[in-house]
Formats: sequence, structure tokens, C-alpha cells
Amino acid sequence: MSGSTASHGYERLAPGAREVMEAMAAVFPDVGATVHDAAEARRILALTMPQPPHLPPVGEVSDRLVPGPEGAPEVPVRVYRPHEEGSAPGGTPTVVFLHGGGWVLGSLDSHDSTVRAMCRASGAVIVSVGYRLAPEARFPEPADDAYAALCWAAENIADLGGDPGALLVAGDSAGGNLAAACTLMARERGGPAIAHQLLIYPSTDPAADTESRRVNAEGYFLTETAMRWYGAQYFGSPGDLTHHHAAPLRADLSGLPPAHVVTAGCDPLCDEGRAYAAKLRECGVPVTEAHFPGMFHGFLGVGELLPDASEAMAGLGKVIASTASDRKIDGHGGGSEG
Repeated sequence: MSGSTASHGYERLAPGAREVMEAMAAVFPDVGATVHDAAEARRILALTMPQPPHLPPVGEVSDRLVPGPEGAPEVPVRVYRPHEEGSAPGGTPTVVFLHGGGWVLGSLDSHDSTVRAMCRASGAVIVSVGYRLAPEARFPEPADDAYAALCWAAENIADLGGDPGALLVAGDSAGGNLAAACTLMARERGGPAIAHQLLIYPSTDPAADTESRRVNAEGYFLTETAMRWYGAQYFGSPGDLTHHHAAPLRADLSGLPPAHVVTAGCDPLCDEGRAYAAKLRECGVPVTEAHFPGMFHGFLGVGELLPDASEAMAGLGKVIASTASDRKIDGHGGGSEG
């Protein structure tokens, strides 16, 4: 997501993070400030986003279309299969992954390297979802696409991963919001059964007024200005930011699947991610956390450039692999601190 790199507060960033963050900001459209049209923001991103020097190799990658919500178009997905020797023992988990980008930006391609790394770290099949984007498709249509893809993965899990008890949903940023919404929809609609949810610096309450949104409003890649713009594209004006599928933090979270929540200390969304983990725990849901105080929003996408990104991905991989039939986690561990 977009952001400025104002000079204040850099001492809170981990070593090496400032340079990486500034490089990301330099190629990202400054939405909400100098760029106000979603199509233009996508054009800028397509022109400026560098191609990674090498893509993490996986066993197989295939694109396909799956049924969308009733009356809606099919949903493009990209299925990543691990190398056989890297597969999780006892049956391969299947992860439905929802990319970030403020519900406006991002694509199967933008998160290709990240999803490949997740596939390698976990030995799981990853189904990356190309849900419709705002403002062309506003709330709840992207969430409905995400849920439709989740249902397709559940119905085809034997062909995808082979372990019907190890279906997971994951997402970063706005994708974390959609992943959390999927768990609520699955609870309300009688399925599918989700073994685990992986929420990576998620947006859990777009109308939140938190300390991290104030302290990290400028200078850490994702800005408060950008977040307001993203919200206006997704929800419209005026939009209902309080619906529990839009703001999962406002929902009753009892009975949801176990969660692993990744947060970054220099991220405007930090507090609502941590609050979501706390509320899940209060509602009796097993939760682990990986908090990285010196990281910024979007850090997982830089891969091996930052040790914290590598550590976060390794942790995600362990959680995913542990859902395989012979390696069920007990879910009662405490938080891991990055």
C-alpha cells in the first residue's frame, strides 16, 4: 500500500528496514495524495514495480477459473503445488490466499513471489485468489469472491491437497480482512470447515481510531491518507464500515478457527491486528501471534531482504504444515515474538 517516507521516527525501524521501505515507497503510487484514480494507480504500479530477480521455485503453478458467487463472474485463481519432497507429511494442507492492496490494488502477479515462498515454507498447496477489485466491485463483492473460492477449494480439496481436515485461509492487509470475513461467513453459512486462519497485518476495523494509526500515520509506507482513500474505494461514500464482514473486530468471534496473527510495530494497522488476536483469545479461540516491532506494513513481501520477513514466513510455514493430519497443533501456545 502507498505511503510517504517522512524523516521522523526512523529509529524505531529494525536495521536495514528504512532502505527497503523507501525503495518500496519510491515505486508505489501515492494514492489519496497525488493519485486519486484507481485505474491510474494500477497503471503506475504495473509500470514501476520491479520484477524479482528470481522466483522461488515450486513444484507446479497453474491458472484456472472457478465458480464465483451466484450471478457473478468466475474467479481467477492460481494454484501452487509444492515439490513432492517438500510436501507436508500426513497429507498436504490447502491454503486459500487473499492478496493485499487495499481492496483496490494487488493481483495474482503482485503476490506471486510471496505465495511461492509460502508454498515452499509450508509444503502446502496454495490457492491464490484474484478477487474483483474496488471501486469497480465494492463491498461485499470482493469478500463474496473470496468465500466462493474458499468453497471451491473445499469441494476440490482431495484433488488439491489431499487432507480434507487441513483447509486454511490466509491473507495480508486487505486480504487479511477478507480472510477474517471468510471465517465469519463459513460459520454463518454452515461451512466449509476451516482448520486455521493466517492473518498478516490485517485490517480488522476500517473505522478504527487507534494509537498505531496516529503514531504511524506518516512515514512508514502505508499512510492514514492512503487508508482513507482505500476505504472510500471499497465502501463507497457514505459506506457502512461497521458491518461485521467489513470490520471483523466488531463481530462475535466465538467458534472461529484457530488463528496466527502477524503484526508490525511501525504499521498503522498494528493495533487492530493485535486487538483482533486479543478478542479471538477472549472468545475462546486459540491464537498465536508473531509481532515484529521494527517492521513496517508490507514487510513480508520483501522476502530474504530482511531477516524479520524470513522469520515471519518460516513461522507461517510451520503453522500451515502443523495442520496436516498427523501434526495437529494443540492451539494453546502463547504468542511468538518476532
